[in-house]
Amino acid sequence: MLATHLGELIALLTAVFWTITSLAFQQATRRAGSISVNVIRLVLALLVYALISQITRGLYLPFDASTHQWIWMSVSGLVGFVFGDYFLLKSYEFISARITMLIMSLSAPLASVISFFVLGETLSALSLLAMFITLFGIVLVITEKKKLDDEKLGKKSRKLQLSFSPRGLVFAFLGTVGQASGLVLSKYGMQDYNVFAATQIRIIAGTFGFIILVTAIKRWSKVKQAVIDKGAMKYIIIGSVFGPFLGVYASLLAIKYTTIGIASTIMAIIPVLIIPPAILLYKEKVTVKEIIGAVIALIGIVLFFI
Repeated sequence: MLATHLGELIALLTAVFWTITSLAFQQATRRAGSISVNVIRLVLALLVYALISQITRGLYLPFDASTHQWIWMSVSGLVGFVFGDYFLLKSYEFISARITMLIMSLSAPLASVISFFVLGETLSALSLLAMFITLFGIVLVITEKKKLDDEKLGKKSRKLQLSFSPRGLVFAFLGTVGQASGLVLSKYGMQDYNVFAATQIRIIAGTFGFIILVTAIKRWSKVKQAVIDKGAMKYIIIGSVFGPFLGVYASLLAIKYTTIGIASTIMAIIPVLIIPPAILLYKEKVTVKEIIGAVIALIGIVLFFI
Protein backbone atom coordinates (compact mmCIF):
# COMPACT_ATOMS: atom_id res chain seq x y z
CA MET A 1 0.00 0.00 0.00
CA LEU A 2 2.75 2.47 0.98
CA ALA A 3 4.84 1.54 -2.06
CA THR A 4 1.83 2.08 -4.33
CA HIS A 5 1.30 5.62 -3.08
CA LEU A 6 4.93 6.52 -2.37
CA GLY A 7 4.84 9.65 -4.54
CA GLU A 8 1.67 10.92 -2.86
CA LEU A 9 3.11 10.34 0.62
CA ILE A 10 6.33 12.18 -0.30
CA ALA A 11 4.26 15.06 -1.72
CA LEU A 12 2.38 15.27 1.59
CA LEU A 13 5.71 15.26 3.45
CA THR A 14 6.88 18.07 1.14
CA ALA A 15 3.84 20.14 2.12
CA VAL A 16 4.73 19.58 5.79
CA PHE A 17 8.34 20.68 5.11
CA TRP A 18 7.21 23.88 3.35
CA THR A 19 4.76 24.62 6.17
CA ILE A 20 7.60 24.39 8.71
CA THR A 21 9.72 26.61 6.45
CA SER A 22 7.02 29.28 6.23
CA LEU A 23 6.50 29.41 9.99
CA ALA A 24 10.24 29.47 10.68
CA PHE A 25 10.92 32.29 8.20
CA GLN A 26 8.00 34.26 9.62
CA GLN A 27 9.71 34.25 13.02
CA ALA A 28 13.15 34.92 11.55
CA THR A 29 11.93 37.84 9.44
CA ARG A 30 10.24 39.52 12.38
CA ARG A 31 13.52 39.34 14.33
CA ALA A 32 16.07 40.13 11.62
CA GLY A 33 14.25 41.69 8.64
CA SER A 34 13.47 40.24 5.22
CA ILE A 35 16.68 41.20 3.42
CA SER A 36 18.97 39.70 6.09
CA VAL A 37 16.96 36.47 6.17
CA ASN A 38 17.00 36.22 2.36
CA VAL A 39 20.77 36.70 2.12
CA ILE A 40 21.63 34.22 4.88
CA ARG A 41 19.21 31.51 3.74
CA LEU A 42 20.39 31.71 0.12
CA VAL A 43 24.05 31.49 1.16
CA LEU A 44 23.20 28.43 3.28
CA ALA A 45 21.23 26.93 0.38
CA LEU A 46 24.13 27.63 -1.98
CA LEU A 47 26.54 25.68 0.23
CA VAL A 48 24.09 22.78 0.67
CA TYR A 49 23.39 22.57 -3.07
CA ALA A 50 27.10 22.61 -3.91
CA LEU A 51 27.71 19.71 -1.52
CA ILE A 52 24.75 17.66 -2.78
CA SER A 53 25.67 18.40 -6.41
CA GLN A 54 29.20 17.15 -5.82
CA ILE A 55 27.88 13.93 -4.22
CA THR A 56 25.19 13.21 -6.80
CA ARG A 57 26.65 14.68 -10.00
CA GLY A 58 30.38 15.01 -9.34
CA LEU A 59 30.18 18.79 -9.87
CA TYR A 60 30.15 21.50 -7.22
CA LEU A 61 28.62 23.91 -9.72
CA PRO A 62 26.49 23.27 -12.84
CA PHE A 63 29.34 23.70 -15.34
CA ASP A 64 27.57 21.35 -17.76
CA ALA A 65 24.71 23.82 -18.34
CA SER A 66 24.46 25.58 -21.71
CA THR A 67 24.68 29.36 -22.16
CA HIS A 68 20.91 29.45 -22.74
CA GLN A 69 20.29 27.67 -19.44
CA TRP A 70 22.71 29.84 -17.49
CA ILE A 71 21.17 33.06 -18.83
CA TRP A 72 17.51 32.20 -18.42
CA MET A 73 17.79 30.26 -15.16
CA SER A 74 19.78 33.21 -13.77
CA VAL A 75 17.05 35.63 -14.84
CA SER A 76 14.55 33.26 -13.26
CA GLY A 77 16.56 33.31 -10.03
CA LEU A 78 16.68 37.10 -9.98
CA VAL A 79 12.96 37.41 -10.62
CA GLY A 80 11.89 34.52 -8.37
CA PHE A 81 14.31 34.90 -5.46
CA VAL A 82 15.40 38.55 -5.43
CA PHE A 83 12.06 40.11 -6.43
CA GLY A 84 9.63 37.35 -5.42
CA ASP A 85 11.19 36.16 -2.18
CA TYR A 86 12.05 39.68 -1.07
CA PHE A 87 8.37 40.61 -1.08
CA LEU A 88 7.33 37.17 0.18
CA LEU A 89 9.45 37.48 3.32
CA LYS A 90 8.70 41.20 3.58
CA SER A 91 5.00 40.34 3.89
CA TYR A 92 5.80 38.34 7.05
CA GLU A 93 6.58 41.64 8.78
CA PHE A 94 2.94 42.71 8.36
CA ILE A 95 0.82 39.56 8.04
CA SER A 96 1.19 35.97 9.21
CA ALA A 97 2.71 33.14 7.17
CA ARG A 98 -0.78 31.61 7.12
CA ILE A 99 -2.23 34.48 5.09
CA THR A 100 0.88 34.85 2.93
CA MET A 101 0.80 31.16 1.99
CA LEU A 102 -2.88 31.44 1.14
CA ILE A 103 -2.16 34.27 -1.30
CA MET A 104 0.84 32.33 -2.61
CA SER A 105 -1.56 29.56 -3.65
CA LEU A 106 -2.30 31.79 -6.64
CA SER A 107 1.25 31.29 -7.97
CA ALA A 108 0.46 28.17 -10.05
CA PRO A 109 -2.69 29.61 -11.68
CA LEU A 110 -0.93 32.93 -12.22
CA ALA A 111 2.01 31.11 -13.83
CA SER A 112 -0.46 29.51 -16.25
CA VAL A 113 -1.83 32.92 -17.23
CA ILE A 114 1.70 34.26 -17.79
CA SER A 115 2.58 31.11 -19.78
CA PHE A 116 -0.50 31.67 -21.93
CA PHE A 117 0.74 35.11 -23.00
CA VAL A 118 4.50 34.46 -23.00
CA LEU A 119 4.89 30.82 -24.06
CA GLY A 120 1.61 30.36 -25.92
CA GLU A 121 0.41 27.53 -23.66
CA THR A 122 -3.30 26.72 -23.68
CA LEU A 123 -5.59 27.77 -20.84
CA SER A 124 -8.73 25.65 -20.49
CA ALA A 125 -12.14 26.76 -19.24
CA LEU A 126 -11.67 24.50 -16.20
CA SER A 127 -8.40 26.26 -15.38
CA LEU A 128 -10.14 29.63 -15.52
CA LEU A 129 -12.90 28.33 -13.24
CA ALA A 130 -10.28 26.93 -10.84
CA MET A 131 -8.52 30.31 -10.71
CA PHE A 132 -11.80 32.07 -9.99
CA ILE A 133 -12.63 29.65 -7.15
CA THR A 134 -9.14 30.02 -5.66
CA LEU A 135 -9.36 33.80 -5.85
CA PHE A 136 -12.84 33.73 -4.28
CA GLY A 137 -11.52 31.67 -1.34
CA ILE A 138 -8.67 34.13 -0.80
CA VAL A 139 -10.96 37.18 -0.99
CA LEU A 140 -13.29 35.51 1.53
CA VAL A 141 -10.39 35.21 4.00
CA ILE A 142 -8.81 38.65 3.60
CA THR A 143 -12.00 40.75 3.58
CA GLU A 144 -14.81 41.38 6.03
CA LYS A 145 -17.91 43.54 6.22
CA LYS A 146 -17.74 46.33 8.77
CA LYS A 147 -20.77 48.11 10.19
CA LEU A 148 -20.44 51.85 9.63
CA ASP A 149 -22.61 54.74 10.84
CA ASP A 150 -23.72 56.89 7.93
CA GLU A 151 -24.10 60.34 9.55
CA LYS A 152 -25.67 61.94 6.46
CA LEU A 153 -28.38 59.33 6.03
CA GLY A 154 -28.73 58.60 9.72
CA LYS A 155 -28.50 54.86 9.28
CA LYS A 156 -25.99 52.07 9.53
CA SER A 157 -24.40 50.50 6.46
CA ARG A 158 -21.99 47.64 5.81
CA LYS A 159 -18.78 48.18 3.91
CA LEU A 160 -16.33 45.58 2.64
CA GLN A 161 -12.88 46.12 4.17
CA LEU A 162 -9.58 44.25 4.36
CA SER A 163 -9.10 42.11 7.45
CA PHE A 164 -5.30 42.31 7.32
CA SER A 165 -2.57 44.87 6.64
CA PRO A 166 -2.98 46.19 3.06
CA ARG A 167 0.78 46.59 2.78
CA GLY A 168 1.34 42.98 3.84
CA LEU A 169 -1.26 41.73 1.34
CA VAL A 170 0.30 43.75 -1.49
CA PHE A 171 3.77 42.43 -0.61
CA ALA A 172 2.43 38.86 -0.56
CA PHE A 173 0.82 39.36 -3.98
CA LEU A 174 4.03 40.85 -5.42
CA GLY A 175 5.88 37.82 -4.03
CA THR A 176 3.34 35.59 -5.80
CA VAL A 177 3.90 37.45 -9.09
CA GLY A 178 7.65 37.00 -8.68
CA GLN A 179 7.30 33.28 -7.94
CA ALA A 180 4.94 32.72 -10.88
CA SER A 181 7.14 34.69 -13.31
CA GLY A 182 10.23 32.86 -12.08
CA LEU A 183 8.49 29.53 -12.68
CA VAL A 184 7.65 30.46 -16.28
CA LEU A 185 11.21 31.66 -16.91
CA SER A 186 12.51 28.41 -15.41
CA LYS A 187 10.39 26.34 -17.77
CA TYR A 188 11.69 28.32 -20.74
CA GLY A 189 15.29 28.22 -19.59
CA MET A 190 15.60 24.69 -18.19
CA GLN A 191 14.53 22.72 -21.29
CA ASP A 192 15.75 19.13 -20.77
CA TYR A 193 18.45 20.04 -18.23
CA ASN A 194 18.74 18.46 -14.77
CA VAL A 195 16.11 19.97 -12.45
CA PHE A 196 18.37 20.04 -9.38
CA ALA A 197 21.24 21.70 -11.28
CA ALA A 198 18.83 24.21 -12.83
CA THR A 199 17.57 25.13 -9.36
CA GLN A 200 21.20 25.54 -8.27
CA ILE A 201 21.73 28.15 -11.01
CA ARG A 202 18.66 30.02 -9.76
CA ILE A 203 20.07 30.01 -6.22
CA ILE A 204 23.48 31.23 -7.43
CA ALA A 205 21.85 34.13 -9.29
CA GLY A 206 19.56 34.92 -6.36
CA THR A 207 22.48 34.94 -3.92
CA PHE A 208 24.56 37.33 -6.01
CA GLY A 209 21.49 39.46 -6.66
CA PHE A 210 20.92 39.95 -2.94
CA ILE A 211 24.64 40.54 -2.31
CA ILE A 212 24.55 43.40 -4.84
CA LEU A 213 21.30 44.74 -3.34
CA VAL A 214 22.60 44.67 0.25
CA THR A 215 25.83 46.36 -0.84
CA ALA A 216 23.94 49.05 -2.76
CA ILE A 217 21.63 49.94 0.16
CA LYS A 218 24.41 49.46 2.74
CA ARG A 219 22.64 46.88 4.91
CA TRP A 220 25.55 44.55 5.75
CA SER A 221 25.46 45.71 9.36
CA LYS A 222 21.88 44.37 9.59
CA VAL A 223 22.98 41.05 8.10
CA LYS A 224 25.81 40.86 10.65
CA GLN A 225 23.35 41.53 13.47
CA ALA A 226 21.15 38.70 12.17
CA VAL A 227 24.09 36.28 12.08
CA ILE A 228 24.97 36.95 15.72
CA ASP A 229 21.31 36.80 16.78
CA LYS A 230 21.04 33.18 17.96
CA GLY A 231 17.25 33.28 17.94
CA ALA A 232 17.06 34.56 14.37
CA MET A 233 19.73 32.12 13.16
CA LYS A 234 17.88 29.21 14.74
CA TYR A 235 14.78 29.98 12.70
CA ILE A 236 16.78 30.74 9.53
CA ILE A 237 18.60 27.39 9.76
CA ILE A 238 15.33 25.53 10.41
CA GLY A 239 13.70 27.27 7.46
CA SER A 240 16.69 26.66 5.20
CA VAL A 241 16.92 22.95 6.06
CA PHE A 242 13.21 22.27 5.59
CA GLY A 243 12.88 24.55 2.54
CA PRO A 244 15.72 24.73 -0.01
CA PHE A 245 17.17 21.40 1.20
CA LEU A 246 14.50 18.89 2.30
CA GLY A 247 11.57 20.67 0.65
CA VAL A 248 13.06 20.95 -2.83
CA TYR A 249 14.57 17.45 -2.70
CA ALA A 250 11.30 15.89 -1.52
CA SER A 251 9.34 17.72 -4.23
CA LEU A 252 11.66 16.27 -6.88
CA LEU A 253 11.18 12.79 -5.40
CA ALA A 254 7.41 13.27 -5.35
CA ILE A 255 7.18 14.04 -9.07
CA LYS A 256 9.46 11.07 -9.75
CA TYR A 257 7.04 8.58 -8.18
CA THR A 258 3.74 10.21 -9.16
CA THR A 259 2.42 12.68 -11.72
CA ILE A 260 3.21 16.39 -11.48
CA GLY A 261 -0.52 17.15 -11.26
CA ILE A 262 -1.11 14.86 -8.27
CA ALA A 263 2.08 15.97 -6.51
CA SER A 264 1.31 19.66 -7.08
CA THR A 265 -2.24 19.26 -5.79
CA ILE A 266 -1.10 17.56 -2.58
CA MET A 267 1.70 20.08 -2.04
CA ALA A 268 -0.85 22.88 -2.45
CA ILE A 269 -2.56 22.04 0.86
CA ILE A 270 -0.14 24.31 2.76
CA PRO A 271 -2.76 27.09 3.33
CA VAL A 272 -4.91 24.53 5.18
CA LEU A 273 -2.04 22.60 6.74
CA ILE A 274 -0.60 25.77 8.28
CA ILE A 275 -3.77 26.60 10.26
CA PRO A 276 -3.28 24.16 13.24
CA PRO A 277 0.32 25.20 14.04
CA ALA A 278 -0.62 28.87 13.61
CA ILE A 279 -3.27 28.39 16.31
CA LEU A 280 -1.27 26.11 18.62
CA LEU A 281 2.20 27.68 18.35
CA TYR A 282 1.51 31.35 17.66
CA LYS A 283 -1.96 31.65 19.23
CA GLU A 284 -3.44 33.16 16.07
CA LYS A 285 -7.17 33.72 16.09
CA VAL A 286 -8.60 31.88 13.09
CA THR A 287 -12.26 32.37 12.28
CA VAL A 288 -14.60 29.83 10.71
CA LYS A 289 -14.85 32.13 7.67
CA GLU A 290 -11.06 32.01 7.22
CA ILE A 291 -11.02 28.20 7.43
CA ILE A 292 -13.84 27.97 4.87
CA GLY A 293 -12.01 30.41 2.59
CA ALA A 294 -8.78 28.39 2.81
CA VAL A 295 -10.69 25.18 1.96
CA ILE A 296 -12.41 26.88 -1.01
CA ALA A 297 -9.02 28.10 -2.26
CA LEU A 298 -7.69 24.55 -1.92
CA ILE A 299 -10.62 23.21 -3.96
CA GLY A 300 -9.75 25.71 -6.68
CA ILE A 301 -6.14 24.56 -6.71
CA VAL A 302 -7.22 20.90 -6.91
CA LEU A 303 -9.49 21.70 -9.89
CA PHE A 304 -6.60 23.50 -11.54
CA PHE A 305 -4.49 20.31 -11.59
CA ILE A 306 -7.24 17.93 -12.73
